[in-house]
Amino acid sequence: MPGIIIAVVVTLVIAVPVSIFVTNSYHKKITEQKVGGAEQQARSIIDEAVKTAETKKREILIEAKEESMRSKNELEKEIKERRAEVSKSETRVQQKEENLDKKLESADRKEQSLVSREENLEKERQKVAKLNEQRVQELERISGLTSQQAKDFLLNTVKDDVKADTAKYLKESMAQAKDEADKQAKEILVTAIQRCAADHVAESTISVVQLPNDEMKGRIIGREGRNIRTLETLTGVELIIDDTPEAVVLSAFDPVRREVARIALEKLIVDGRIHPARIEEMVEKAKKEVDNTIREEGEQAALDTGVHGLNPEEIKLLGRLKYRTSFGQNVLKHSIEVSQLAGLLAAEVGVDTRIAKRAGLLHDIGKAVDHEQDQSESQSHVALGVEICKKYKESPVIINAVAAHHGDCEPESLVALLIQAADTISAARPGARRETLENYTNRIQQLEDVADSFDGVERSFAIQAGREVRVMVVPEKISDADMVLLARDITKKIENELQYPGQIKVNVIRESRVVDYAK
Repeated sequence: MPGIIIAVVVTLVIAVPVSIFVTNSYHKKITEQKVGGAEQQARSIIDEAVKTAETKKREILIEAKEESMRSKNELEKEIKERRAEVSKSETRVQQKEENLDKKLESADRKEQSLVSREENLEKERQKVAKLNEQRVQELERISGLTSQQAKDFLLNTVKDDVKADTAKYLKESMAQAKDEADKQAKEILVTAIQRCAADHVAESTISVVQLPNDEMKGRIIGREGRNIRTLETLTGVELIIDDTPEAVVLSAFDPVRREVARIALEKLIVDGRIHPARIEEMVEKAKKEVDNTIREEGEQAALDTGVHGLNPEEIKLLGRLKYRTSFGQNVLKHSIEVSQLAGLLAAEVGVDTRIAKRAGLLHDIGKAVDHEQDQSESQSHVALGVEICKKYKESPVIINAVAAHHGDCEPESLVALLIQAADTISAARPGARRETLENYTNRIQQLEDVADSFDGVERSFAIQAGREVRVMVVPEKISDADMVLLARDITKKIENELQYPGQIKVNVIRESRVVDYAK
């Protein structure tokens, strides 16, 4: 048994190394075969890549050569074209230089010719001057007067004759024109004014609301000023609460908003309940009331003037004029007055009265919206009125009358001229417009200063509220003929330098007195 074990062990000892050796030899052989195949394959791949690279290299080189040849050909072509252009330019420049040389030569010849002519003319001038001097000396010898004395004598004679003839002609022409114009104008205007009467309402930018007591001021202001802030915010009107007893002043340039605030505040005072919610309710009621009043006033104005077929929006705009003033004159009353005057004037001269009345009523409609426009796009009430008339499809005659009633454009019809006349009559009517004492004094002073600026005027007096100026002249300086020319000159200067409604009469007075005493 032990021998068997030993034999087995010896066998194992011998067999294991032999097996390992044989196995390693086999694996090594296999590995060497695989490595040899891989190396052969790698060499074939490398050879193939080298061949492909060589082919690509040759193709790229061929393409580069072709591109280089193409670029070279194009560059040579461009160079040839530019050389041709440069050659042409050089040719043109050379031709221009030759032409300039020829012109310079011609100019030099002309200059020499002109110099020669100037020298000849100078010689001729000297000859003429010498002959003229001899002629003057001969005339002075014959007449017994110097040239200056003769000139003064002739000028004075001609001046006196021309002045007398001019004054006579001007006086006769003005008298004739005045007689004819005054006769026709007075008949038309007197008839029209006699048949028209209009009320005058003076308004301003403030409204005063009377309070039952001073305690009401505190209620209007409210706790921490809530009530007054609410009222100002909703109406856009400033409330002035000062020391004036039992009165609150509403201030705003928008008369419609001011009227809404006045009505709302009066309703709140009567109601007695003054708080933000009640204020909002009363403001809404006041707005509705004012809107109704605006519509009613517009309709009434159209009815009073006999103008029909107006657009509802035009009616509303006319109603808004009730709360608009111009120099203290109510614009709606003024528009009605102009419409009536224009209709009467149109009847006198034979023009369609309906168109004249319609144009007169709408001539100041732009004043209803002039305060609402953006400052960056500010327009006059004339331009706004024209836009409104175009918007609501008014006739071209009415549009032109609105555009021309202040002379912004030329009148194209008799209706436009009648609107100008009626507008001036209504504005210049005594009492129609307010004027501060300072403005009145300045206007009177300016009128007198214009008259005093003329030589020979002793004193001047502005009378009849500036509608006439009486000019006293020095009799020794101003003759009867000079008076006509002086009156004309003063009139022209007033027209050019001053602004005034209607017309100003210039009355020049020359007075000579001789005083003696019987003893």
